[in-house]
Amino acid sequence: MALAKMSVAEVEGFLRDEFPQAFSGDDITIESADGQTALLRQRYSERMLRPGGTVSGPTLMALADFAMYVVLLSAIGPIGLAVTTNLNINFLRKGQPGQDVLAEARLLKLGKRLAVGEVNLLSGTSPDPIAHVTSTYSIPNV
Repeated sequence: MALAKMSVAEVEGFLRDEFPQAFSGDDITIESADGQTALLRQRYSERMLRPGGTVSGPTLMALADFAMYVVLLSAIGPIGLAVTTNLNINFLRKGQPGQDVLAEARLLKLGKRLAVGEVNLLSGTSPDPIAHVTSTYSIPNV
């Protein structure tokens, strides 16, 4: 795979301008993105919890999808119309309340029209994933 076409700062600027509904606050930070991998952190908030005190599925799915979008943007540049065509998630264990959630995204294949990747979601400092995601994105002709 090629080197990154957008730095973390460039991805953040693009997201603030083009996708502010998802990236306008300070709850999600992009810690790294290099065209092949990305690491995102979602700061803990009680809004993340579902009844029973576990991190909700919608929170995890949204973070995984966003992480995949970030790693893809870092690889292909500012192509805002790249969209998710498939996302599969396996919930492996309970996400702990009070802990940030980390998303480790990795591109598995980057083609002209499709990108396939995976995301491991981690709770706090535990090395054991709380969820594993595979995702496919469609890349428009530009």
